Amino acid sequence: MATMAQLRYAQVSPSTIANANPLEGRKSGFTNGGFVDFKGKFSAVPLFAKTLCYRGDGRGQKLSRLRCALAEPKTKVEKKTILHELYEQQGQSPWYDNLRRPVSDLKPLIESGVRGITSNPTIFEKAIISSDAYDDQFRQLINEGKGVEDTYWELVIKDIQDACELFEPIYDATGGADGYVSVEVSPRLALETEGTVEAAKWLHKRVNRRNVYIKIPATAECIPSIKQVISLGISVNVTLIFSLPRYEAVIDAYMEGLESFKGDDLSKVTSVASFFVSRVDTLVDKKLEKIGTDDALALRGKAATAQAVLAYELYQEKFSGPRWEALEKRGARKQRVLWASTSVKNPAYPDTLYVNPLIGPESVTTMPDLALQAFMDHGKVSRTIDANFEEAKNVYNAIEKIGIDWAEVGSLLELEGVESFKKSFDSLLVSLDGKADLLKRTNS
Repeated sequence: MATMAQLRYAQVSPSTIANANPLEGRKSGFTNGGFVDFKGKFSAVPLFAKTLCYRGDGRGQKLSRLRCALAEPKTKVEKKTILHELYEQQGQSPWYDNLRRPVSDLKPLIESGVRGITSNPTIFEKAIISSDAYDDQFRQLINEGKGVEDTYWELVIKDIQDACELFEPIYDATGGADGYVSVEVSPRLALETEGTVEAAKWLHKRVNRRNVYIKIPATAECIPSIKQVISLGISVNVTLIFSLPRYEAVIDAYMEGLESFKGDDLSKVTSVASFFVSRVDTLVDKKLEKIGTDDALALRGKAATAQAVLAYELYQEKFSGPRWEALEKRGARKQRVLWASTSVKNPAYPDTLYVNPLIGPESVTTMPDLALQAFMDHGKVSRTIDANFEEAKNVYNAIEKIGIDWAEVGSLLELEGVESFKKSFDSLLVSLDGKADLLKRTNS
């Protein structure tokens, strides 16, 4: 009896092909998306291909698509992963914190259970500089007379639109609760209220996809921007949240925006609040090590998750009671908390430190490559986020008692985050400017 390995391919003759019924418009089932050129000879065909695509024999035969009857399985069994379990069992949406071309590379991740995408200027800097996948579009735009910054946005918007299309089925299946792709306004506007509002309106209109989130930083200057943009019916991912007081201000801005919304159906406006995690430990650990006492050193690696747990408690408090209930009657959706910066910066810590302890319903965790790989390999799915609020409060208070000012931590991290994104944005524009100059000299 043939083994499964031997049965992976079947020999198909030209006569078999000639007698088959063509199915026009069907997509190839080959994993590599290629065609098989028979040219009058026997050729190997994957048994599990849904559709067999073949070229003519060179004598004018047209390209046809046909079903390989003996190869197509009757049913497709979708393999569940830990990401599916995370969403289905605990109500937490796993997102991917990365985006680059080819965007089609996201398909296996979506099949594995990824339900959304986050991006930022640093991600696009790495993607565009390290890849030649953007060169053709860049060359075309520069030759058309586009400026470098306009060209940057065209490159970014193309990726965002393509990603939105891939995640649109999730958006539709969840009634607009999931399947979002996030794109950030220019980091140069992080301290400009009106400039951020105008940029958000332009970017939302330019992307023109139902499942796009416009990212706005949670700086003091942009808190009013969040309210205004939400009131216009534009869905927002509020980013760079590093402290509990600023998080509460973000929630209030979201609610005020909903209350000012002129439409009848608030369900069309959604939001997530991106609360950054690992960077908190990076800064607080340095302060604890500088203090150097046994009590201080014992608190290393605990600040970030403790503050995140208290943020979730705040989320539960704010999205309950009369004010929220009045908005909910108008169709409003809760602004889910999103755990960002989930990669471990200290190699001495477990690589799932900022994922496993922060699992809970009505939340999102966005993971870059290493964090995603680690969680898929050995993560644990259980509700942990609200398992012990008291312990989190004790850690939070102990850190403050030992001499670390949480307000200062939040301010420093916010400034660092804004500057980091701005640096990436400016650096990329400089690189693109040099590339454009070279292209112009080559063409002249």
